Amino acid sequence: MDKKKIEKAIRSILEAIDEDSSRKDLKDTPARVADMYEEIFAGIKQDPKEALEVVLDQKHDEIVLLKDIPLYSVCEHHLLPFIGKAHIAYIPKGGRVTGLSKLARVVDILSKRLQVQERLTTQIAEIIMQKLKPLGVMV
Repeated sequence: MDKKKIEKAIRSILEAIDEDSSRKDLKDTPARVADMYEEIFAGIKQDPKEALEVVLDQKHDEIVLLKDIPLYSVCEHHLLPFIGKAHIAYIPKGGRVTGLSKLARVVDILSKRLQVQERLTTQIAEIIMQKLKPLGVMV
């Protein structure tokens, strides 16, 4: 992420809405926004598949359910934030399970990108299917 480009763009936006980007209270705003973008879009450069650690040979064949995983993202259509909670359930196959925190980490990585809710749920499910190869998954 190029912070200088972001700062320049924010200055341009401020000027486009007839604000003085050199005004005392706005002077440091472009740098603050660039820092914020680095945090809220941190998932862009991360591979969520790497977050899912597969543990083999567990004697667990009942549904695994994790509810109320907090998520914070930005809508790609409006560039506005949205918040929500994700729920993930899967049925292990062949002893392939992962830690609950790993599921939450996948949600976090994928939500820290420009998103739409529908695609986000599909991406989470696809990664779980690819890595854990469960009998089924629901997000």
